[in-house]
Amino acid sequence: MSFSHPTGTRGAKQPGRMFRWMNRLIMGRARRAGGTTMGMNLLVLTTVGRKSGQPRQTPLAWFPGPDDSWLVVASAGGAPANPAWYLNLAAHPDQVSVEHGGRRVAVTAEELHGAERERAWQQIVTTTAQFGKYQETTDREIPVIRLTPTT
Repeated sequence: MSFSHPTGTRGAKQPGRMFRWMNRLIMGRARRAGGTTMGMNLLVLTTVGRKSGQPRQTPLAWFPGPDDSWLVVASAGGAPANPAWYLNLAAHPDQVSVEHGGRRVAVTAEELHGAERERAWQQIVTTTAQFGKYQETTDREIPVIRLTPTT
């Protein structure tokens, strides 16, 4: 597992306090079976804080991946820095779970690179053009993460 995307030098404003408040509201919708918002499928990602060691939950848009996996994008709205949940995954990749469709599933997180990332990225921006706009806003390569259920 390689989490290696550096911070950029330009981009949109980093999501702040209002964004975190909105995330709390969206989490309820994400937890319901078939939760969607703005036309995107939602899940709740639970990571362990890299500094605090405490569980952290984030609602995320997801896209179908191979073998019943979920693809998520660490866009931070096109900000120059990666979102906190991405940094938490990098610090504790073995302590991750997903809530989706009323169930909680332990997952393994893997950042996609090279041709595999490019294929997934094309699928994502074809489905939801907004992610392509985020990439245009920043000079960092936006990470794509595959979350695969553990057995």
